[in-house]
Amino acid sequence: MGVNLVLYNGNIYTMDEARPRAQAVAIAGNRIVAVGTDEEMRALLAPGGEAVDLRGRTVVPGLTDSHIHFVEYALRLSRIDLAGATSKAEALRRVAERAKRARPGEWLLGGGWDRNLWEGTRFPTRWDLDAVAPANPVALDSKDVHVLWVNSLALELAGISAHTPDPPGGEIERDEAGEPTGILKERAKELVAAVIEPPSLEAIEAALKTAIEKAHRAGLVGIHDCEDERAFAAFQELLQRGELGLRVLMHIPVENLEAAIRLGLRTGFGNEMLRLGGVKIFADGTLGSRTAAMLEPYEGEPENRGLVVTPKEELRELVRRAKVAGLGVAIHAIGDRANRDVLDVLEEIRRDPSVYPFSKSVDRIEHVQLLHPDDIPRLAQLGVIASMQPIHCTSDMEMARRHWGERRSRWAYAWRSLLDAGTKLAFGSDCPVETFDPLAGIHAAVTRRRADGSPGPEGWHPEERIGVEEAVRAYTLGAAYASGEEQIKGSISPGKLADLTVLSQDIFAIPPMAILETEVVATVLDGRFVYRRADLA
Repeated sequence: MGVNLVLYNGNIYTMDEARPRAQAVAIAGNRIVAVGTDEEMRALLAPGGEAVDLRGRTVVPGLTDSHIHFVEYALRLSRIDLAGATSKAEALRRVAERAKRARPGEWLLGGGWDRNLWEGTRFPTRWDLDAVAPANPVALDSKDVHVLWVNSLALELAGISAHTPDPPGGEIERDEAGEPTGILKERAKELVAAVIEPPSLEAIEAALKTAIEKAHRAGLVGIHDCEDERAFAAFQELLQRGELGLRVLMHIPVENLEAAIRLGLRTGFGNEMLRLGGVKIFADGTLGSRTAAMLEPYEGEPENRGLVVTPKEELRELVRRAKVAGLGVAIHAIGDRANRDVLDVLEEIRRDPSVYPFSKSVDRIEHVQLLHPDDIPRLAQLGVIASMQPIHCTSDMEMARRHWGERRSRWAYAWRSLLDAGTKLAFGSDCPVETFDPLAGIHAAVTRRRADGSPGPEGWHPEERIGVEEAVRAYTLGAAYASGEEQIKGSISPGKLADLTVLSQDIFAIPPMAILETEVVATVLDGRFVYRRADLA
């Protein structure tokens, strides 16, 4: 096939050490043929092909979000959105508005509430929701998606009472009389999820189409999704119809591990658009809910060291079974204890001669938000990918300071230290917890400052800032390493997939705070424009 598309007069950062910069790129079908000068690349264009003048705009490899809950994001676009509600009263007002339009008995679903933005930061209760939605069961995920806020009717439908025991790895919050307050932490959420009728596959697919368009406008060509079999089924259906529109690495929830083993599934199964990732396992909770597992207690809470969702012995057995079956692991760990436990388990498994002859697949820790300094070198030593979300740093820095203290927070979101130790980083967003805008993530990694400039010119713990090239690499080549696809993705190199993101500014040269002013001009996936602004020739 001849070259059918040439992008020229550009400022191209290839992420390829063999040729880091170029003016133009030539594409045939879904592959990059060559990169070079305008004259060289235009000479390759076949009759009838298209030459696009970039007018000096910056091009980077197509960006990938390495940790996202994409179906949840897609569905939430039509549900109750509590993101940014600065008080409990505001959150309740939004619920009340939806309740007015709902049929009696209809579930009211949504999320995004953040009690850390509210005065007093106490958890809300079921009685708060009862007052504004007495005729409807209500279930609202917290911003970090690790706590569920429900009303009395939802508790009743789920059969949760004062006599219901806490499930393993979860907690039903109770008042002084032992009655459930309407707050369900970690695996206790599953008690309510079990009685909510899931959306149809058709509804999920329709929501995904809208979400995919938004992803293209943000410059995304791929995602690493952390959801369940329904999400996987929806992605497969869209793929079969030629409508998927994103490259998807699909992790396997640990609940489906045994089924995956029986079927003989292995990490890497699939194609260039949809392939299996690792087994997603939860080691602990989150900072926002103060359920992240800690080596020392939370500041001002001497009895609270967080919540271990998967005990270490159980974690070891799950990892062993996955690895023997040819499955990698992607383990959620936020607190320093959780990260240490995961590293201990991976180190032990790697020493087990009965395991590693069977599996060399990529292992990842998802989030890696807080490490003890002794553990920072261990990720590189063990070949573990650090799958991190830079925007968590700027969003959560005040919480980290308040609940972990400055001493421990020195080692929170430690990108510089991890890179210096030789760790490969893969960046994402954890959307819908945060925006999936990769430019916001790059800005956070480079500045460690919020959009308003806080906490000051140097950023929060500036010693952990990284450069723009390093941040972009984590959204491109780092993401490709994390999916085991670095041979075909992640850089603008001859022979690799033709995935590109075109930016309005040179983010490598402008003042770092101006990165947030940059816009995506075009997104190319599989050699086709999936988003193209009208002013691009």
